[in-house]
Amino acid sequence: MRLALGVGYDGTRYEGWQSQPSGLTIQDRLESALGRFTDQARISTLCAGRTDAGVHGLMQVVHFDTLLDRDAFSWIRGTNSYLPIDIAVQWAQPVPDAFHARACAKARRYAYVLLESAVRPSLEAHRVGWSFRPLDGMAMREAAQWLLGEHDFSSFRASACQALSPIKTLNRIDITQRGAYWRFDFEASAFLHHMIRNIMGCLLAIGQGQQQPEWMRQVLLAHSRDAAAPTFSPAGLYFLGPVYEPHWGLPDRTPAFDWLP
Repeated sequence: MRLALGVGYDGTRYEGWQSQPSGLTIQDRLESALGRFTDQARISTLCAGRTDAGVHGLMQVVHFDTLLDRDAFSWIRGTNSYLPIDIAVQWAQPVPDAFHARACAKARRYAYVLLESAVRPSLEAHRVGWSFRPLDGMAMREAAQWLLGEHDFSSFRASACQALSPIKTLNRIDITQRGAYWRFDFEASAFLHHMIRNIMGCLLAIGQGQQQPEWMRQVLLAHSRDAAAPTFSPAGLYFLGPVYEPHWGLPDRTPAFDWLP
C-alpha cells in the first residue's frame, strides 16, 4: 500500500528536511517515528520539496510504501506519538501506486513572513524575518514583476544547488501588509536552492531604498549570484506545500494556514 502524509513542522531546531548523518533533520525524525509505529527497521519517505535548515513547513507532503494496513486516524495518532512536539502529521491518505509526492506536484508554494519594526522580534523569534528599516511596498511589487514567468534564475541560485537546470517558472509573487507584518507569497513550478531567500534579499534592498525596482531586472539578466543581494534569513520562510491535480483527492491546506499572518 502507498500512503501519503501531510506533515507540519517548526524547522528552527533542525538541519533542514533531508536526512543527514547527524540525524537532526525532519526526515530523520519522521522516518524514525514511522519505523517505531510500524515496527519496521526502515521506512523511506519521498517528499514534495526539500526545505533548508531553519525553514518551516505548513504542509510538506511525503509518500512511502508499507505492508501495514491501518486507518488514517491510526497513522496520524500513532506516528505523532513518536514525534517531537515541533513535528506533527496533519493528515494521512492512501494513494495509488502511480502517485509520487515530488513528480506529481504541478507547483510548490512558499510564504515569507517579515516583521517591520525598529525593535527585533521576541515572541516571533525564529518565525519571522526582520527589517528594522521601513519598507516601500509599491517598489517591491514593481520589482517582483520582473521575476514572473520562465527565466534563468542563476542569480538567485546557491552554489550548492543540485538542480539540473536553473530555468524555472515563477507563477506568482504576492506582497501584502497587515500592520507591522509583511507577507510574501511565492508559487513556482519548482525552486532552486536558496532561491526565495536570495529573492527576498533583493526585494528588501529595493524596499529599503538601497536599490531601484529596475535593479531586479539587472540582477536577473546577469545570471550570476554575485549580482544579487546576500541570502536572507530562513526564519520567516514557510513551505506551504505542493499543488496537485484534483483527481489525487489530497488536502491543499491545514489549520496552520489560518494561523499564518
